[in-house]
Amino acid sequence: MPSKYDFAHTNQLETVELLTARPSRIDFDAGDGLRLVVEAHAPNVFRLRFGPAHQFADDKPTPRARAVAEMLLARQEAVGEATVAPVGDGAGWRITQGDTALEVQGDPVRVALFKGEQRVLESALNEHTPGFGHNALDDANEAVWTAGFALGAQERVYGLGETPGDLNRRGEDVVSDDPEHRALPLAWSPSGWGVYVNTIRRVQHAPGVAPADDAYIVTVDDTVLDLFLFAGEPGEVLNQYTALTGRAGQPVLWAMGIWLRQAEGEMPTQTAALIERLREQQLPLDAVALAQPAAWSFLADKPLLEWDATRFPDARQMLALFHKHNVHVCASGFPGVVLHTPLFEELEDRGWLLLKDEGGAQVFDGTPASGGRPFGLLDLTHRDVYSLWVERHRQLIDDGLDAPAGDAQPNIPDNVTARGGESGPALRTIYPLLARRALYDAVAGLKVPPEGVAPGADLFPGAQRLPWQTGPAVSNDWDGLQHSLRTALSIGASGVPVQMHNLGSATAPHEAMTPELYLRWLTFGVFSANFCFEGVDRLLPWAFGEETLAHARTWLQWRYRLVPYVLGAIEDAARTGLPVQRSMAMSFPNDPQAHDWDLQYLLGPALLVAPIVQPGQSLQVYLPKGEAWWDLNTGHRYEGGSVLTVECGLGQYPVFGREGHMLCLGPAAQHTGEFNSARILDEVWMFGMPVHNPVVMRNKIRVMQMQGSSYIKGLEGLRILPSEGLEVKRRGAEVRISRAR
Repeated sequence: MPSKYDFAHTNQLETVELLTARPSRIDFDAGDGLRLVVEAHAPNVFRLRFGPAHQFADDKPTPRARAVAEMLLARQEAVGEATVAPVGDGAGWRITQGDTALEVQGDPVRVALFKGEQRVLESALNEHTPGFGHNALDDANEAVWTAGFALGAQERVYGLGETPGDLNRRGEDVVSDDPEHRALPLAWSPSGWGVYVNTIRRVQHAPGVAPADDAYIVTVDDTVLDLFLFAGEPGEVLNQYTALTGRAGQPVLWAMGIWLRQAEGEMPTQTAALIERLREQQLPLDAVALAQPAAWSFLADKPLLEWDATRFPDARQMLALFHKHNVHVCASGFPGVVLHTPLFEELEDRGWLLLKDEGGAQVFDGTPASGGRPFGLLDLTHRDVYSLWVERHRQLIDDGLDAPAGDAQPNIPDNVTARGGESGPALRTIYPLLARRALYDAVAGLKVPPEGVAPGADLFPGAQRLPWQTGPAVSNDWDGLQHSLRTALSIGASGVPVQMHNLGSATAPHEAMTPELYLRWLTFGVFSANFCFEGVDRLLPWAFGEETLAHARTWLQWRYRLVPYVLGAIEDAARTGLPVQRSMAMSFPNDPQAHDWDLQYLLGPALLVAPIVQPGQSLQVYLPKGEAWWDLNTGHRYEGGSVLTVECGLGQYPVFGREGHMLCLGPAAQHTGEFNSARILDEVWMFGMPVHNPVVMRNKIRVMQMQGSSYIKGLEGLRILPSEGLEVKRRGAEVRISRAR
């Protein structure tokens, strides 16, 4: 889906003159009736907006403009303060807040971003990159903007959404409203910058794409170019980006347990029988995701949802059947109305469906969710329609549904318009956002703070606000395992905290799924945000023999022991924006060698995981420099900055504890309902002298440093496993860790 942008016909912005300066906002005249507004939006964050002068009048925005702005930004107002001073001969200005500065210069218009004295980002100026360019189209409400930023010869670019390939996005074209590109709007570099494009319209990202190999070019089809520039290491960029655009809510505890995806065409009684078998085999489980088609849809003549009577003749009884086994239920619908029904005609007349420009509702071809039947889409930009969709799902939750799910990212044609005036390109961006947000509002909106999950695979701006992303369909081979891992790390680099991995695919050929691959995949899932079994016999542990089944039981118990730590990492994402699975470039930006090992990752702050993604027991692991690492299999300590060769049988996995951190573990369980919420912790592993607060669910413990010793509060009755060279002494409810004497 190529952009309308044409370098040969753009107008390079040449001049910029200071108009007004306030502590958080500086206005410049950019010539030809254009204005540049720079905001010190937050510490280390500048906002740049280019557009016609009338766009920046102090008039209050329309309700629709305000609603769209709230979809994208959780924090609308600038909270920083800056000073402005001329640069050099007066050809530009330096805007400074704290230790971050932005220089704006003319002839032609260009910017440079500084962190301290270091220039971390600057405009690119060459025959392929005009710095900032503008192309006004025939329609007065349409324009195309371009911005170009220089890239160093070896500089890498991360983020921009999901990719199954190299996490470094340099050399890729990414188009925001093309569903195949799976785009997200944040890009960053380990060299210390980030760029967020704030719009629901089409954006084309071209980082290092020929012929402009040395530039990151952003092309935006909108009346205003709205960019946020971040200065800092990747963790700081993610922190500020998610503070700006919104952070994840709190997931429920049961969502951290193992999931099972129902087999296609299976009845609930068959799935319940499978759950009983899992329980008999001592294989833990917490949730089942019901298969397509949609579990519910509108009545033919009323806007009321009803369960699919052929599969769920008594929905409450079905839900009770699963709840009896301590299993929670996730099921999906779709925000559509089937064609050739009285309700379709009624909602079309009301204007409650997405409409074609030439009149009448847009009819979409049948999908698996609709059971193959053509349908019209509810216009969720309409406030009343959105409220209806939320309320109907709350009624399903009252019936006993635990998590509504659904993906609604159809390829909406350009000639389709919503009530709010948005057309195809904008709708392709915001429709999946609204559809998923409605589900989350239904399940979590009445709780304070919001708590719950609304799983989905769609990606859209603000996806990180919704705490449960499902992984892509993959092949049942080693490439499929790598695909799942890379997508999780790439969306994590784009601000999304969680991806739930699928252990294979029920619909793909399964001959390549060997016992070795199956166990490596399962163990990778254990040391990830979470994973889901496919509910078909050939992809369940007993299909691979007794040895595999025994190993699976052990690893699944480990998963439940890790729940406090992983849930703590998710809660950490709500405070910092850091994902659960963190790429090496994100975690160790100052160690370029680590960036080459892009299949390794940090699980939370304390565990380095080197997943096994090919056959064999021998594996090379890179231990990042500047740290020391403890092998969880052997207890040995290694200095960082080296490559280590490890041998791992099927009962082992390459995981290393980061020195100075602690790993807080819960009890073994068959489901999270067996956890004692008042005492979620069972054991603490320490990697050297603890110097970092542990990440653990709801912060039930804390560490205090006192004269070379550490005190852990609130661990009475727990087993404390000190690293070599430490001793532990108890005194009441206080545990003291100090160097052995």
